Amino acid sequence: MSAETVQVELGDRSYPVRIGAGLRHEALAVADRRLAAGQRCAAFTSPGVAAAQPAFVAELARRMPVLVTAADGETAKSAGELARAWDFLAAQGIARDGAVFALGGGVIGDLAGFAAASYQRGVDFYQLPTTLLAMVDSSVGGKTGINLAAGKNLVGAFHQPTAVFADTDLLATLPPREFAAGMAEVIKHGLLADAELFRQLQANAPLAWDHALLPAVIRRCVEIKAAVVAGDERETSATGGRALLNLGHTFGHAIEATAGYGTYLHGEAVAIGLVMAARLSADLGRCTAAEATAVAATVRAHGLPDRLRAPLPLAPMLAAMRRDKKVRAGKLRFVLLQGVGTAVTADDVPEDRAIAAFVAGGAVA
Repeated sequence: MSAETVQVELGDRSYPVRIGAGLRHEALAVADRRLAAGQRCAAFTSPGVAAAQPAFVAELARRMPVLVTAADGETAKSAGELARAWDFLAAQGIARDGAVFALGGGVIGDLAGFAAASYQRGVDFYQLPTTLLAMVDSSVGGKTGINLAAGKNLVGAFHQPTAVFADTDLLATLPPREFAAGMAEVIKHGLLADAELFRQLQANAPLAWDHALLPAVIRRCVEIKAAVVAGDERETSATGGRALLNLGHTFGHAIEATAGYGTYLHGEAVAIGLVMAARLSADLGRCTAAEATAVAATVRAHGLPDRLRAPLPLAPMLAAMRRDKKVRAGKLRFVLLQGVGTAVTADDVPEDRAIAAFVAGGAVA
C-alpha cells in the first residue's frame, strides 16, 4: 500500500498522521534534516520494542542517543521514569530547538510526550507507534502523561506531536495479545462514530496485522479521532466532544487501577469496559439489548475478554471511577451508546445502574 496522510487540523499546531508500510524511513529522514541543522535529538523506546525491532533501534542509535525504559507496560508511566527521562534529555544537551522521537506503544508515547511537553517548557516530539492501539488512538491527539497510585493518567499535559509516522510493517512483530488489545480501540471508534466500521469488524473477525482491510481501518480510526480532537482539543465541551473517545474507559481505567497495572493490558480493560458501557446503555434505554449483545460478541471475536477474568472487589473500582478525570462538579460523566455508531455523554447516571454493569462484568461487592 502507498502511504496515506490524515491531517489533524489545529491551526498553527496542525500535523500529519502518515499511515503505510515503511514509514519509519520517513521518520529517519526527518531526524537527519534536524540533525543537519544542528538540532539535537533523542529517542525513547521500551525493552520489548528494542528486542523486537533491533535493526530500526540501531538506525536511531546511529543518529541520536536512545533511552530504553526500565520496564515494559504501564509501570513505565511513573514519576520515577519521568524524572529519568528529564535527566536523560538534560545530559544529552537537548535544547529548545531539539526533538524527541517516541518509538513504541501508548506507554512510550505518553511518557516521552510528557517529557517533551515539560522539558525546557516544551520541545518537539514525533510519534512512531509500534502497536495497533497507538496507531489508531494514543499517538494522535496530544494527550501525554503518567500514572499515579490513585489512578491512571492523573498527571499530564496536552502536547501535540509534530508528526506521526504509523509504519504498518512494525505490526509484524507485535504479539497477538497486544494486537488484540489494539482492536479494542478500533471497535470503540466504530461504536462511537461509524456503524459501518463496526459492521466490517463483525464480518471480518478476527483481523490480523496483514489483513487487507487493516490499513483502511487504521485510517478510518485516525480520521474519526482527528475530527474529534480538532473540535475539542482539550476536552472542555460541556457535552460530547473529546470525552466521547473515552467510551469504555471509565470502567476500563477502574479495572486497571484495581487489578494493578499490567494485570490487564489497557486494551483488554477497555474491551471489558466497552461491554459494561453497552450494558449500562441498554439498561438505561439508550441502545437495545441486542446491540449490547453484539458488542460483547464482537469483542470476543477479536480475541478480547468481555468480562473480568477473575472477580475484583467493587468498592475500589467505584472509588477509582470517582477520581476519574471526567468528573465535573462532583458528577461523573459516562459515555453511553445511543445505538451503534453514536455516543453521548451523560452525568445523570444512577450509581446503582453503574454498579449493576460492574457486577454483570464479574465484580463482587
